[in-house]
Formats: sequence, C-alpha cells, structure tokens
Amino acid sequence: MTHITLKVKRKIHTIAGCLAGLVIFSFFLSTLLVETLGTRQDIAQLKNAIVFPGLFILVPLLAITGGLGRAMMGSTSSAVLVNKMKRMKIIAALGITVLIPCAIMLSHMASKDNFGTLFTVIQIIEILAGATNLTLIILNARDGVLLTKSRRQKVAISTKIAREKNM
Repeated sequence: MTHITLKVKRKIHTIAGCLAGLVIFSFFLSTLLVETLGTRQDIAQLKNAIVFPGLFILVPLLAITGGLGRAMMGSTSSAVLVNKMKRMKIIAALGITVLIPCAIMLSHMASKDNFGTLFTVIQIIEILAGATNLTLIILNARDGVLLTKSRRQKVAISTKIAREKNM
C-alpha cells in the first residue's frame, strides 16, 4: 500500500476544502440569483443540477477534506484543531440532515412545477443552512491558514537555532 506523505495530505486537504467551499458558494449564489431573476424553468434546471451532478461532486470533496483533516489531526489536542473538528461535525450534520434532503425535495418539487408555500419554506431553510455551512467552512479555512503560518514560523525558528548552533 502506498504511503501518502503529510505534505501531500495537506495539499489534497487544502485543494478539496477550497473546491468544496467554491461548490457550496456556487450553489448558494446561483440559488439567490435564479430565485430573484430566473423563471420557473430556470429554477427547476438549477435545482436538478444541484442534485446531479452537484451533490456527486460536493459530497466526495467534503469527505476527502474531513477525512484527511481527521487523519492529520491524530491525537493532537490543539484548540484550533479541536474547533475545526467541532465545525466539521456541524457541517456534516447540516449537510446530511438538512441540505441534502432539502436539495432532493426542492429538485423533485421544481420538476413537478410545485412552487407553492412548502417550496418557499424549504428553500429558506436550505439558504439559511447553506449560509451557515459556508460560514463554518470559511472559518475552518481561516484556521487552516493560521495553522500553516504557525507551522512555517516554527520551522523557520528551528532552522535558525540549528544554524546558530553550527556556527
């Protein structure tokens, strides 16, 4: 079995996390735009595209991001990492219990030209949950940048100390 280095895991984690954030942002923005400017047909097309291929792109990206993040964390108890993991649990829970069911229901309802009160209520729930998830992902990305910066500073200090000892 091939062993993936920590450096490669970090890169994959970063790329998958950024792509997941972009996909969620595109779902969010396109929903807001099509709901305000689009026709019923536009809304139905978007709702169908969010379910397929959208969810089939997003779910693996989130799984890769979360799985690699968990693997890289190991037994570390850093407050920043603990907060990232707490947020990931909320992101996953909202996705599984709210966002995916909402997306499927909205797609089904839109394809049946059912844009009544229930559609609007589900849409509002989806927008609020999506905004929450997007905010949590942005906070996790911010913390990831802080961790990377901190790690680089520690390496630079260690290198400087080692050079000074060799002089």
